[in-house]
Amino acid sequence: MNELRRISILGTGQMGLVMSTIALNGGGEDRPPPEVTLWGRAEDDVGELAQTRRSGRLPGFVLPDAVRVTIRERDAVRDADVIISAIPVQHIRSAWTRLKTFVPPTSGVVSVAKGIETGTLLRPTRVIQDVLGDNPDASPRAVGVLSGPTIAQELARCLPATMIAASDQPDFARAIQVAFSTSWVRVYTNVDMMGVELAGATKNVIAIAAGILDGLQAGNNAKSALLARGLAEIARLGAAMGASVDTFFGIAGVGDLATTCFSPEGRNRSLGEALGRGEKLDAYLARSPF
Repeated sequence: MNELRRISILGTGQMGLVMSTIALNGGGEDRPPPEVTLWGRAEDDVGELAQTRRSGRLPGFVLPDAVRVTIRERDAVRDADVIISAIPVQHIRSAWTRLKTFVPPTSGVVSVAKGIETGTLLRPTRVIQDVLGDNPDASPRAVGVLSGPTIAQELARCLPATMIAASDQPDFARAIQVAFSTSWVRVYTNVDMMGVELAGATKNVIAIAAGILDGLQAGNNAKSALLARGLAEIARLGAAMGASVDTFFGIAGVGDLATTCFSPEGRNRSLGEALGRGEKLDAYLARSPF
């Protein structure tokens, strides 16, 4: 597949912001920087981000001047070689419904969201494909996933990290690998999109439980046991659905699970800790900046 030189990123949350920086710096020092466009649908947030290059969702982060910020759907995806979907899972359908008229048929799509759509139980890439409704008689659109142990606050500080680029089209996975490899991010490839997306979704459940143990001060013995048994259940679920068991014992599986369950910046773990300490769910969500 050709180089990904025009990159559009959907979503101005934490992952959308850090993916913009990674995209701008990816591809190696001997390549000219790509054209990166960041789209958000909240006019006030987008306007402030465009002017100040900062966001309250990621304190201390500064968006590079070279990243173009827009609220216009047509401008967001026009001529894009690849579109990175960094939209929370439960909002993917509505956002892509707004954008689908403007999505070029040749644009590849990559999801960095982790979760399952309630109601349909579809994975993020399947939601996007469902909305786009691509012509089955045409050449299949390149679709992929970027996932792994990727706490956004650490990516924003350019701390070392790894990611998995998964696609059932190996050439597209390699193109993603090249485009998003930087001096601080190493990207591996995989063909098991289902396994990578399942791993990213199910580890959230275990991370909440791990946080509850932290809130209860149950200790690391209990939390490590939870991770081990939780990983076994995740792997069994993945195998039953047709995913590769090996995926769950790699970066996208146990790697992401460990980071999310132990990092003080892990959002699901932090939620669980608040619940373990007795805080009500609605109260936690109301004070969360995410």
